[in-house]
Amino acid sequence: MADTVREKRRARSRATRRGGEGADVTAPSTPGADGPPYFGAALAALGAFALYALTLAPTIAFWDTSEYIATAHIMGIPHPPGNPLFVALAKAWSTILAPTGLSVAVRINLLAAITSACATGFLFLVAHRVLRGFVDDRRFALVGASVSALLGATAFTVWNQSNVNEKVYTVSMLVIGAVSWLAVRWYDRRAEPGSERLLLWAGFLLILGSTNHTMSVLPGPALLLLVLLAAPSLLIRPAFLGRAALLVVVGLSFNFILPIRASLDPRINEAEPVCTSLTGAAAAIYTNGRSGCEDLGATLTREQYQTPPVTQRKSPFRAQMAMYLQYFDWQWSRGLDRSALPSPLRLPFTVLFFTLGVAGLYVAWRSDRVLFSYVGVLAATLTVGLVVYLNFEYGYSLSPEITDPDLHEVRERDYFFIAGFMFWGCLAGMGLSWMWHTFATALGGARRYAVTAPVLLLAAVPLVFNWPWASRAGDYAAYDWAYDLLMSVEPYAILFTNGDNDTFPLWYMQEVENVRSDVTVIVGQYLYTTWYVGQLKRHTAPGAQRAFDPDLVPGLYEDRPAPTRSIVGLGEEEMNQVGAARLQQDLTIPFPTLAVTYPEGMVLDRSHQLALSIIHDSIDERPIYFSATGGMLNELGLRQWGVRHGLATKLELRSLGDESSAGFSQGSADLGGDWFALEHSLKLYQDVYRYRSILGRPIWQDRATLNIPLQYYAMSLILADAAQENGVAPDVIDRLRRDAVDFQVVGRGGERGAPLQGQSSP
Repeated sequence: MADTVREKRRARSRATRRGGEGADVTAPSTPGADGPPYFGAALAALGAFALYALTLAPTIAFWDTSEYIATAHIMGIPHPPGNPLFVALAKAWSTILAPTGLSVAVRINLLAAITSACATGFLFLVAHRVLRGFVDDRRFALVGASVSALLGATAFTVWNQSNVNEKVYTVSMLVIGAVSWLAVRWYDRRAEPGSERLLLWAGFLLILGSTNHTMSVLPGPALLLLVLLAAPSLLIRPAFLGRAALLVVVGLSFNFILPIRASLDPRINEAEPVCTSLTGAAAAIYTNGRSGCEDLGATLTREQYQTPPVTQRKSPFRAQMAMYLQYFDWQWSRGLDRSALPSPLRLPFTVLFFTLGVAGLYVAWRSDRVLFSYVGVLAATLTVGLVVYLNFEYGYSLSPEITDPDLHEVRERDYFFIAGFMFWGCLAGMGLSWMWHTFATALGGARRYAVTAPVLLLAAVPLVFNWPWASRAGDYAAYDWAYDLLMSVEPYAILFTNGDNDTFPLWYMQEVENVRSDVTVIVGQYLYTTWYVGQLKRHTAPGAQRAFDPDLVPGLYEDRPAPTRSIVGLGEEEMNQVGAARLQQDLTIPFPTLAVTYPEGMVLDRSHQLALSIIHDSIDERPIYFSATGGMLNELGLRQWGVRHGLATKLELRSLGDESSAGFSQGSADLGGDWFALEHSLKLYQDVYRYRSILGRPIWQDRATLNIPLQYYAMSLILADAAQENGVAPDVIDRLRRDAVDFQVVGRGGERGAPLQGQSSP
C-alpha cells in the first residue's frame, strides 16, 4: 500500500516538473485529507517550552545576554547592527509579562524559550508533511514529526541558547521555521486562488527578520529555488512583484527605530546611529548603508568590526570545517565527555545522528522531489554555506599549533549554527522514522510499528546526555560577578573594563536593577570609536550624573556630593582628532599628587590617550578603578600605583614606598607582592560579595569564561596571603584558603566540567 502511494506521488511530481504553469492547476493538495496537525505542533512547541522553562537561567549570563536584556528594557541600541526588531519585541514581551512579578531577566529569557519552542512547532509541521508524503499514514507521520521535534529541540546548542537570551538568534530560528512552513503550505496549495499570499508572508518574514539579524534571511535561496521549480511564472507577474516590493519596504522600515531611538540618547546607544534627515535615514536603510546617513549605514553594515570579504579567508577552509564538525560533535551527547575537543566517546552518536540526518534528506527526496529542493538547499545553507560565509579564524579550542591567540576566535562560536543544528535534528528525526519504517516493513504483521517502536528511544539520547551541560537552572554567576565588582568601588567611581564579560553584566545591574548606577563604566575598546567619548561626556555632566544610593549596602560607603563636572574635558573636535602617536620626547602628565612620565618612543593609541585624559580630568573628584590588574591599567604603565579593593584595583597615585602610612597592606613577594586595602577587601569578601554558582559548582560549561572563577581564586589566595602577612585572625585566613581551593576547582571547569586547554579528558 505504501509503495503504491509513493509511486502515485512520484508520478504527480513528474507531472508537476513537466507541466510548468499548467501543472500548478492540477497540483495535489497536502497529502492526506485531514490537513496539517496544528494541535500536534502546538503540543510539540509546548513540550519544548516546558523543557526550556525547566532549565531556564534565573537571571543574566555572560557574553551578550546582559547587553540585550538591558537594551530591551530601556529601548536602547545594542552593538551593530542594532537589532531593532529584537529590542522592540523583547520590550513588548517583557511589558506583557510584567504583571507576573518575574524579573526582567527571566521575562526576556522566556522570550528565547518561547521563540525556540515555536520554531520547534513549525519544524514539526514540516517534518510531518515530508513523512506523510513518504508514507501516507497519519499516525506514523505524527510520531515521526514528534521525534524530529524532540531531536531538534534538544540539540545541545539549541537547548543551551533557548534557556537564556544570550543572542537574538532564537527569534531568527522562529523566522526560519515559520518561513519553511509557509513555503511548504504554499507549495501544497499553489493551485488554489490567493495561495500566493502564503509566499508573500514568507518573503515578508524574511525581510522583517533581517531587522532582527541577517540569520533570518538564510531560507531565501531555498525559497527562491522552490518557486522556480514549482511556479516560476509568479516571479514575472507584475501584481505579485508589486506586492512583494511593498512588503520589502514595510519590512525594512523597522530599521527606522535605530535613528529615532538614537536621537533620544538612551544610556546604551552603541554606534549612535543618529541621522539628520528622514531622507538620509531612508537612503541608508533601503541601500543597506551604501548611501545616505553615514552613522546609520555604518551600524547596518557593522563597519566598526572591519570584517574582510569572504574571499579573504581568515583561516583555511579545512580549519573552519573542523570547527563546525567540533560543534556538530557536541550536539547529540555533549555530557559524555567533558572535553570540548571531538571525543571518541561522543563519536558513535555523532556518526549516528549525522547518518540519520542524511537519511532524512533521503526521505525528503522520496517524499517529493520539488519539496526536497527546499529541504536540501536549506540544509546546505545552514551548514557548509554558513561556514563559508562566516569565515571564522581558527577555533577557540582547536589548532593548538597556531600559538598566536589573535588568530583564534575569542570564544566558541557554536551559537552561529543554532538554526542548522535544530534543522539537522529535524532531519535526523525523519531519518530515524525511516529506520523505524524499514524495520517495521521487514518484520511485517499488524503490530509491526508497535513492536519496532523501541528504536525511537534513540531520540532521547540528546535529552539525557545534554541535560547537565545545556541546563542553566540556578546559574547566578554573571549576576553575582557584576554585583561584586560594582560594590568594590567607591561612590561616583570610574571603572575601566576590558571586554564583554566585565562590562555587559554591569550595564544590566545599572540599567535594570538600578544597582550602583552612579559608577561610570568605561569600556576600554570603545574608546577607539568616535561616538563613545561624547556619550561619556554627556552622561557624566552635572544634571545627568546619576546619584549614589548609600542605603544599598548600609555602612559600606559614606555618601558624598556628586561631582561638579563631566569626566571628559575635551571638546568634540579635540576628541575626534585623537589618534595613535609615537612620542617624540618624554611626556609627563601631572596629577594632583605626582606626575607620571612616559618615555620617548612609546606608542600611545587613541584608547590610551583618551583614558589618560579622563583620569587626569577626573581623579580629583572621582576614584579611578580597573576591573583587572592587567589590561588598561598595565598598558598605561600605572600598575605600580594599583591597590586591590577586593575584585577591583584602585589607582592610588602615591609616593611609592610610603604605602603603609596610607593604610595599605602588602602580600608576600612569592605571590606578587600586591598591595591591598586589606580591611575594606575583607569586609567586601565576608559581608558583601555573593558567590552563587561560582563557589562549589560542578560544571562550568563555557571554557572561555573560566577567567571569572579564576579571578575569585586569585583574589582569595592573595588576600589570604596579605591577611597572614598582616596578622589577621587565623579563622579568616583558613576560610580564604578553603575558598581559594574551591574557586580553583571551578576555574578548571568544575569537578565534572571541562578541563583547561591542553588537558585531556579522563
